[in-house]
Amino acid sequence: MNIAIASDHGGFELKEELKTFLNDTGISCTDLGVANGESVDYPDFGMALAVRVSDGEFESGILICGTGIGMSIVANKFPKVRAALVWDTFTARMAREHNDANVLVIGGRTTEKGLAKEMVKVWLDARFEGGRHQLRLDKIREIEKMWGMG
Repeated sequence: MNIAIASDHGGFELKEELKTFLNDTGISCTDLGVANGESVDYPDFGMALAVRVSDGEFESGILICGTGIGMSIVANKFPKVRAALVWDTFTARMAREHNDANVLVIGGRTTEKGLAKEMVKVWLDARFEGGRHQLRLDKIREIEKMWGMG
């Protein structure tokens, strides 16, 4: 699996920590920025990742900004992207099992590094359950089509 990862300045430290964690667990990740902790505009980096997930270049991605809120808003503007802001292992698991989230979003200033690693592991290990959850995702796809996104 090759996963994309990106952050703004508020998520830079956590991004670097998660890159190491992913590589140590045998998961290849492509870093789409930022290169340091200098102030940047989060939409630029959220878009860089979301467009590649939307186009199918990457199966999934991880976005990190200060709270995760901004990156969530940006990523969910793209068709076929289901970005979920998570804050514990339960929400990380549910994001995949019930919502088939293909982008995990984490708050770099609100999440301890050890917990962030646990959330990533749980999300990567979880599998979409389908069934009634697929029916709900189908409704989301219909909404995307209404707005010319699907």
